[in-house]
Amino acid sequence: MPQYDGLRSFLAECEKRGEVTVIRNADWNLEIGALTETACELIDEPPALMFDEIQGYPQGFRVLSIPAGSRVRMAIALGLPADTPKMEIVRHAAQRLKNAPPIPPREVATGPVMQNIMRDNEVDLLKFPVLKSHRGDGGRYIGTGDTFINRDPESGYVNMGTYRMQVHERNLLGIWQSPGQQGRLIAERYWRDGKACPVVATFGGDPLLFFLSHTKFPFGISELDRAGGMLGEPVEVVTGPLTGLPIPAHCEIAIEGEMLPPDVETRLEGPFGEWPGYYTVGSKGAADEQPVIRVKAVYYRNDPILLNMAPQWPGAPHHAVRFEGGILWQQLEAAGVPGIAGTYVHHMFLVVVAIKQQYAGHAKQAGMAVLGCSASARNGRFVVIVDEDIDPSNMDEVIWAMTTRVDPATDIEIVQNCWATPLDPRMPPEQAANGPHVNSRAIYYAVRPWAWKDKFPPVNRIGKDQRDAMVKKYAGQLPFPRR
Repeated sequence: MPQYDGLRSFLAECEKRGEVTVIRNADWNLEIGALTETACELIDEPPALMFDEIQGYPQGFRVLSIPAGSRVRMAIALGLPADTPKMEIVRHAAQRLKNAPPIPPREVATGPVMQNIMRDNEVDLLKFPVLKSHRGDGGRYIGTGDTFINRDPESGYVNMGTYRMQVHERNLLGIWQSPGQQGRLIAERYWRDGKACPVVATFGGDPLLFFLSHTKFPFGISELDRAGGMLGEPVEVVTGPLTGLPIPAHCEIAIEGEMLPPDVETRLEGPFGEWPGYYTVGSKGAADEQPVIRVKAVYYRNDPILLNMAPQWPGAPHHAVRFEGGILWQQLEAAGVPGIAGTYVHHMFLVVVAIKQQYAGHAKQAGMAVLGCSASARNGRFVVIVDEDIDPSNMDEVIWAMTTRVDPATDIEIVQNCWATPLDPRMPPEQAANGPHVNSRAIYYAVRPWAWKDKFPPVNRIGKDQRDAMVKKYAGQLPFPRR
């Protein structure tokens, strides 16, 4: 890898491998969103799309879509060889989280993000090609591929999260945070004292920082420290002149501002097409009153790059490999579940865990632990526990296990009152609007029954050694994909 430079280092490696396609003269109003989703839906592992000379904007004010849409780009983002298979990417993430000691960020006097500065009346968020991605969206959203940073006033803990942010005015952002999310809990502690919550938000930066900001760690675990551990060096940060919060020095665009108490100011926010693939019911089906961020300063690099991660329906995934699987793997092992052979998050509503069964009740222990781990406690629907001969990332294998090793009457367990979100399209409208925001989960024990595990019919599938030998021998004649 070249000398670390956030998103720029990542893109340089991707461009060497032909992983980036430049699109010129596209429209920020619906066209970029539509082309991004079309590419994700119709192309297997589509290229990253770099939009430049966007209509109404000068050359160099760019938008990047699908940064992690291929296995190759996901491997590059984690500093791995470009040909690393999917499950090895997830395994690496788990091992780095488990074994690499956290490294706190290093403060520097300045960085590339400070190349351009807008303060006070100069602030204009629409200087950047902020997208309207879906026809039903209530406005333009700069906060899709973002990292939101605030500090707990009681413990001093600095949290990173990812939340949607709508541009209301040149210096006013709307923000929506699901109940119970850490950034919201921190803001509420300021609000209880009648204070605004100081915030930093970045738009565009190292993919690893973005991955860590939108996954779930326990409260008090620093995502910036974790990023340093995974990079093997501290993340360089500039101390925000107005908030005192850390600003990643190599990010593309950053803002400083304050999140006002809702009894001081709110604005109508939304609607917004969300990650389940719906304009969800209840309070989120239309615009409603949400908190705002008053933006006091904007910092940005020359030729800045907005990161577009506007949600799409699950059949058009942004990610070739979901990073959350590695975090869940590490958390399951930390919770004391032995024999974890693999984990994979196919969608927020579907998690698969492979185990090497060691005792009666092992599968149930794993299933219940998934519900309790911070990486998977919220927004779930289905948990599938499979044997170690099943690749959790391969849905053909997972469905095979579900249809041949599950007795519906005895191997599907329903757990009530789990932590959910009003974005859940299946939540009844009244409940979505007023709470409680809970749902049920189904755990599928798609494993050979422990009591007669050794008598379960043997499989007739060829062995992995045979399959690998065939791929190696005939790779020049047949287009075998790498998993």
